[in-house]
Amino acid sequence: MARSPCDLRLLLLAAAVAFIYIQVRLFATQSHYADRLAEAEKSENQCTSQLKSLIDQVSMQQEKIVALEEMKIRQDEERAHLKILIQDLEKRSVQKLLNKDVVPVAAVVIMACNRPDYLERTVESILKYQTSVASKFPLFISQDGTNGAVKKKALDYKQITYMQHVNLEPVRTERPGELTAYYKIAKHYKWALDELFIKHNFSRVIILEDDMEIAPDFFDYFEAAAKLLDNDKTIMAVSSWNDNGQKQFVNDPKALYRSDFFPGLGWMLTKSTWLELSPKWPKAYWDDWVRLKEIHGNRQFIRPEICRTYNFGKHGSSLGQFFEQYLEPIKLNDVHIDWNSEDLSYLGEDKFSTKFGKEVASATPLHGSDAVLKAHSMATDVRIQYDDQEDFERIARQFGIFEEWKDGIPRTAYKGVVVFRYKSSPRRIFLVSPDSVRQLGV
Repeated sequence: MARSPCDLRLLLLAAAVAFIYIQVRLFATQSHYADRLAEAEKSENQCTSQLKSLIDQVSMQQEKIVALEEMKIRQDEERAHLKILIQDLEKRSVQKLLNKDVVPVAAVVIMACNRPDYLERTVESILKYQTSVASKFPLFISQDGTNGAVKKKALDYKQITYMQHVNLEPVRTERPGELTAYYKIAKHYKWALDELFIKHNFSRVIILEDDMEIAPDFFDYFEAAAKLLDNDKTIMAVSSWNDNGQKQFVNDPKALYRSDFFPGLGWMLTKSTWLELSPKWPKAYWDDWVRLKEIHGNRQFIRPEICRTYNFGKHGSSLGQFFEQYLEPIKLNDVHIDWNSEDLSYLGEDKFSTKFGKEVASATPLHGSDAVLKAHSMATDVRIQYDDQEDFERIARQFGIFEEWKDGIPRTAYKGVVVFRYKSSPRRIFLVSPDSVRQLGV
């Protein structure tokens, strides 16, 4: 049956509507994609702009890096040049201080850091006696760090060679809560002694700290002691210090002793000993390290009865430990002894052991818990035996001497014997270990 014209018009109208709808949808879709394309193009332009900006920044940074590298190269060259100049000036300064006709006994180095007032007091004390023997004992100040006041003070003394140790590496302690100062001190000591022994080739060095005064016969004492160091390899070092050198415990300015305990505080050692110690030098607590039996072995130290140095350093790394009780009352020798005229052969190991052993053996033995009380009423030398460290500390506390031990050795002890004077008199008190008599062979 044939379609009517009306149906055809309706179909055409529906087709037109569908076509128009499809075109509208296509246009909307095209517009959407056109907007997204525009946004993408805009984002791409922004990225391109940001990338260009980053490239410009990187380029600027690279230029800065190149400039810094060139500056570092110039600074390294200048630093190397300055180092050579400083070494040359230091060498000239040392040569100027040395007399070609006089072989130095020992270089004397003052270890300083950040106490200009202490340094001045120490230097002025030393110069009172060093000026007349300057060619025998050339004087150095070694500063650890960059304290300006200390450096200025050190450079004020034209007769002294200045050395500066600067270490910018952070200090790492081995145990929590430790003071970093002890690590810095140990590193400074190693550097300074390497400089003097290896770089400047001194055969002996006397080490002082920046809080010490010296006795009138300080240099004569060490000149005579140098011969002992050279001739007796059982002596590791010579010290000017006695831990029990308080006024009430000393009497004889000529008395010298051997000791198994390293005293420190103004001491002299030889180059051969330093070459042994330097490669294994500790990171911290260098003085207690030297006191270890494994370090000093069978060697001893020479110490005086009356100190040739006085330590006035109430404020320092040790925070004033022991100062009022043990350091402040120290007697500094005030009489001049002509040590070069003294016969010191008795300090040889065999002679001293025999002589000291006889003195211990001849002292009156006191026993019992009231031995210290009995000692007060005696008119002769006495000896009191202690059983162990605790017993020693108990007896030492009653007399007022140092109670401290290091690695099984009481301060000042020789073969386990600690000797001191009774109330500034010639009388001696010997504190004797259970094994001392056997060790002394009496």
